[in-house]
Formats: sequence, C-alpha cells, structure tokens
Amino acid sequence: MDLLWHYQFRIIMLGDSTVGKSSLLKRYAEGLFLDTINQTVGVDFYVHFVEIETGLRVKLQFWDTAGQERFRSVTRSYYRNSAGGMLMFDLTNRSSFESIRQWHWEVTETVKPFHVVFVLVGHKSDLEAERKVGKKEAEKLAYSLGAKYIETSAKGNSNVEEAFQLLSLGIYEALKTGAMSPSQEWDGVKSRLPLEAQPKAQTLEKESRKKCSC
Repeated sequence: MDLLWHYQFRIIMLGDSTVGKSSLLKRYAEGLFLDTINQTVGVDFYVHFVEIETGLRVKLQFWDTAGQERFRSVTRSYYRNSAGGMLMFDLTNRSSFESIRQWHWEVTETVKPFHVVFVLVGHKSDLEAERKVGKKEAEKLAYSLGAKYIETSAKGNSNVEEAFQLLSLGIYEALKTGAMSPSQEWDGVKSRLPLEAQPKAQTLEKESRKKCSC
C-alpha cells in the first residue's frame, strides 16, 4: 500500500542497452549494486519516495525501459505519460552518447503538446581511464536539449541521489511555473493536494506575454 504522498511524478529511463539504467535505478531505489544484472525486457517498474520540500512528499514512479531496438514499440507507449526523462549514456561508449539526440527526439515528438523535463546523465564515471566523452562536450549537448547534466556511477555510488534530485526538482519547478500541471488527460503528474494548495502557475505573466505579441 502506498505511503502518504502529495504528488506523483512518472519518470522514464532512456538510453541504449547496457548504459546502466537499471543499475543506477536499483542503486537509488534499493541501495543495491550488482556486478551483473539481467538486461531489461520491455519495461520494469520502481517506486521511491522523497520529500522535495519540508512536508511535501513525492512518489517517484520509474519506468525502466529496454534499450534494444526490438523493444522500442513497447517502450514508446510509456513516453506520453512521463513528466521526466533521464537520458543516459555510458561515458566509455561513444555510440551511446551519439544516440541521445534520437532518444530525446522520440520522446518529445510522442508527448506533444505535453512537456517533459530531461536530465542528461553520463554514467560509469568510475571508469575515468576508459572515458570516451568529455564533460564539456556532454554539457554542450545538454544545453542544446534544454537539460541539466550530471555524471554518475552506480558502482561507486557517486552522484546517484543528486541525479534523481535534479530531475525531481526540475519537474516540481515546471509545476510552479505552469510549464506542466496535473490533468485528467495525462498521468505524468498526479496530485492529492487541494487545488488551492498546489503551486500557482504564472498565469498573469503568460497573459501579459500574449498581449505583447498581438
């Protein structure tokens, strides 16, 4: 049974096969790291609870997708109801980095007109000697996609909490600014807060912009 939560954010894990999506998620949600882990077939589910502000509890519902092309038709069906996307590549695998734009494009095209918050994650930072993607290059890609960038290691437990916090806070900020909101037509964000207690979208600012563009 679910513990008390005020918001539910649905987050989808994205990236090529073997970049470490399941390992990072298992480290975060269960505090475990396994040297060998079975490849995801289709989609796996994880749940984790965080307090995003004092007294504000959020249920994070994760969809861990398979990176193989043969499962893509299955994983695409989960894109539309996602509020956040963790775009992951392997720092030691150049090809996985070059696939990021395609993953980003697939999701953004599928979810229109809804908004998704992305964080770009360079994983396996413990393998520094085998690095094939520089930090500045990755930061440049993240900027072009409108995403934050962070490097992580599930094995070394480096920046794991920080990566998911970055994404969770990004979604919450999108709620506060009105970029996204709970809706009966969309399951990316659910709220148990009364309407008057939810973050107020900056509607006056939006109306002002509309008038200026006329």
